[in-house]
Amino acid sequence: MAKQPNQKLKLLYLLKILTENTDEEHALTMAQLIEMLDACGVSAERKSIYDDIESLRTFGIDVETTPNRTVGYYIAERDFSLPELKLLVDAVQSSKFITTKKSMELIGKIENLASRHEASQLQRQVFVQNRIKTMNESIYYNVDFIHSAISENVQIGFRYFKWDVHGERVLRHDGAEYTVSPWALTWDDENYYLVAYDDAAGKIKHYRVDKMVRIRLLDTPRTGQDVFAKFDTAVYSKKIFGMYGGEEKLVKLRCARELAGVIIDRFGKDAMLVEDGDSFTVTVHVFESPTFLSWVMGFGKDMQVLSPDSTRDALARQARDVLSLYETDGSEVEA
Repeated sequence: MAKQPNQKLKLLYLLKILTENTDEEHALTMAQLIEMLDACGVSAERKSIYDDIESLRTFGIDVETTPNRTVGYYIAERDFSLPELKLLVDAVQSSKFITTKKSMELIGKIENLASRHEASQLQRQVFVQNRIKTMNESIYYNVDFIHSAISENVQIGFRYFKWDVHGERVLRHDGAEYTVSPWALTWDDENYYLVAYDDAAGKIKHYRVDKMVRIRLLDTPRTGQDVFAKFDTAVYSKKIFGMYGGEEKLVKLRCARELAGVIIDRFGKDAMLVEDGDSFTVTVHVFESPTFLSWVMGFGKDMQVLSPDSTRDALARQARDVLSLYETDGSEVEA
């Protein structure tokens, strides 16, 4: 009998069948393996399949057999367990910087790491359609460009945009190109940020990666080495709120005891909480910004800035500005 055209691919087809169709709860019998190989254009006898399964085991594929009277074969241990794959799916679908289209593509690829039976459990977790997602599909290329620039130790040029009230992109600085030295990428409030050194301004700045367009690598070497030699991205992320810059200050807070978890979550376990009756005090490094001040005000009487006076004054000014929006002349406000 003439060999079938796919005969040389028998071992690969066998691996594909086992990978896609089996797991601990779903095994395939020898008869089923022969039938599925035949559907792929591969004829096989029992003995040759036994030998192929042993070859797969020798190669490191964890092919196990069921203890039943009718022996079944399945892939037991994979590179990723089902709980790990669920975790990856959750991370992708909840990530705001990944577009809906790319989320679906990535989840589809993650599903390929499981059997089709386990993949159905992953599909039931997909709820990305109505999530708030970035609309910049080029963000993946932006990240790649930035990593390349960091690796090659060169500056980058790019345009930066904002959204107007009509939902249209408007280039900042009248479309002029930004030139910076990229040093790190960081997360904050579900967004991806570039942390870079602006040579012209002589300081560290950050930019939303999904709002960067037309990135290009320049021939100019990066600057700011001295600044970033002592730069700690994790520490920087604790100090800055909503990626809004400002003057760095040492701020002392008095907080209700119930806010201990809030402070530790924000500033880490290294934050020194000093008990003071029904409250505690803590001193932290922050960049004073409207976002930080709003964060403090969000806890009402449960959080108070004790020092410095400049931060207390800034907080009072911001509170008065907000209050002025709601003050009336005593007349009733129509609902």
